[in-house]
Amino acid sequence: MTQNIRTLTFGCRLNTYESEVMRAEAEKAGLDDLIIVNSCAVTGEAVRQTRQAIRKARRENPDAKILVTGCAAQTEAESFASMAEVDLVIGNADKLEARTYQRLAFGVNLNDKIQVNDIMSVTETAGHLIEGLDGRARAFVQVQNGCDHRCTFCIIPYGRGPSRSVPAGAVVDQIRKLVGNGYREVVLTGVDITSYGPDLPGSQSLGTLVQQILRHVPDLPRLRISSIDSIEADMALKDAIAGDARVMPHLHLSLQSGDDMILKRMKRRHLRADTLAFVAEMRAARPNMVFGADIIAGFPTETEDMFENSLGIVTEANLTYLHVFPYSRRQGTPAARIPNQVPRALAKERAARLRALGDAQFARLCQSRVGLIEKVLVERDGIGRTEQFVPVRVEQGKPGEIVEIEIRGADAGGLFGARDKVEA
Repeated sequence: MTQNIRTLTFGCRLNTYESEVMRAEAEKAGLDDLIIVNSCAVTGEAVRQTRQAIRKARRENPDAKILVTGCAAQTEAESFASMAEVDLVIGNADKLEARTYQRLAFGVNLNDKIQVNDIMSVTETAGHLIEGLDGRARAFVQVQNGCDHRCTFCIIPYGRGPSRSVPAGAVVDQIRKLVGNGYREVVLTGVDITSYGPDLPGSQSLGTLVQQILRHVPDLPRLRISSIDSIEADMALKDAIAGDARVMPHLHLSLQSGDDMILKRMKRRHLRADTLAFVAEMRAARPNMVFGADIIAGFPTETEDMFENSLGIVTEANLTYLHVFPYSRRQGTPAARIPNQVPRALAKERAARLRALGDAQFARLCQSRVGLIEKVLVERDGIGRTEQFVPVRVEQGKPGEIVEIEIRGADAGGLFGARDKVEA
């Protein structure tokens, strides 16, 4: 029998990885005609899109079972269970466990539909081994989960639980397996990966983990690091980025704002000057580094002058890839109780201005690469990515190959050029 298990994934790269683990566990358990919805709780819009997708999935698949999990399911279990389209709600603590799918039984009343435990009681994150991600040229590897910080705008710690790290040996073993299966690029991912290590024996950190990966998996061509909190970047991480070309020259910063007062009200651990110093330090060590950033527009009390500081840091730090969110009021967070909320329409307008600036920054980066030879990891549908994660249209090359492309031009979609050769 051919199993029919589909996943609908929202939110972060970690969710992408976890959806693949869930699919594999459901298949091994012998489940069939199942739709797994892996939700995101970072904004109210993400939750709305999840509900919309559930309703559409039910209309198009009237006989399938629909399982909802992820951060929104963890924090809003009752509301998802109340949807007639949903058969089961599973919490983040259990969604990756084999026993969850082995014991899976869909109930007929509301209480049976909810299987969500106290995420704050979880003390470890297992290293789930997968052979690769279906249809992708790069693989994501979860090295950490949860968050111990309490930024005033963020609901995610209540969806993911405390920070916990996957032992380095398990991470190295998984990456070695992925490389053996032909993957040329691995992305380290987690909720707050720069908090990696303190819960493990010995003096572990994200930097020491990266160094162990590079040392013990010499055949890995490209290692990419996902979103980081730059104020937590340790010297070992900086040394690895500066000293090994296999670490890709692209970092995404959990910035959130360019204004010091807003950063303090967000309860962030860095100030504007810290970000500028980190970017300058890393570019001095690795001149071709590019940086992206998450930025929230319209945080409560944000004035126009404060917002201008966010616009300003984009150009001062030369940030290229912006993930911009208009502030979303999340019930249960301290920021939701701040009296001076920015009108939603104004937050959206500021977000649009940030995105426009981000587009201009991206175009500038693309123009700077014209005439160069770039090493491009071929994905699918004629698209690849440079080491700096710039998309390139490629006419030749199989998914997973690294090819050298002479960049001949740029447009709104990225770069285009001609293939030179395949990397050995």
